[in-house]
Amino acid sequence: MKKNINIDWNNLGFNYIKTDYRYVSVWKDGQWDDGKLTEDNMLKISEASTALHYGQQCFEGLKAYRRKDGKIQLFRIDRNAHRMNESNAKLLMPEIPVEKFIDACMQVVKANEHYVPPYGTGATLYLRPFMIGVGDNIGVKPAPEYIFSVFAVPVGPYFKEGLTPCNFMIADYDRAAPY
Repeated sequence: MKKNINIDWNNLGFNYIKTDYRYVSVWKDGQWDDGKLTEDNMLKISEASTALHYGQQCFEGLKAYRRKDGKIQLFRIDRNAHRMNESNAKLLMPEIPVEKFIDACMQVVKANEHYVPPYGTGATLYLRPFMIGVGDNIGVKPAPEYIFSVFAVPVGPYFKEGLTPCNFMIADYDRAAPY
């Protein structure tokens, strides 16, 4: 694993920075393979993949934080897994076992732990789990294969200057809708 990185943790934006490892698993013939970490950030897919033509894809996003004691923590990762599976069901994509989702994210964090920013910088290691429909498929139907992958990117705060709250009033009133 590469350890020498030169990142200004206090001035990170929300942009892609290639890290050392990502996780990839393929669903084929009704089951997931074991999945593995890879250094290759490129995916090879069919030109007829449903992800390209029919948008059969979804993603989640979560962050790994460095705590004051130096340990790394992910927040409610199981909820991200369940939310992704809700999206998968709506898109007729296979379920990711929650344990597989969590294990994939943990492997990626551990393999890229030197990219988890120091405590107090406001920066985090952002994880992007995603699934895409792949394989030769020209019709409107679920893909024959799927790729589940997780990559990691060190990021600064999404809103660098912080959030400026604003007041809202929520009402049931809709003047345009007929009664």
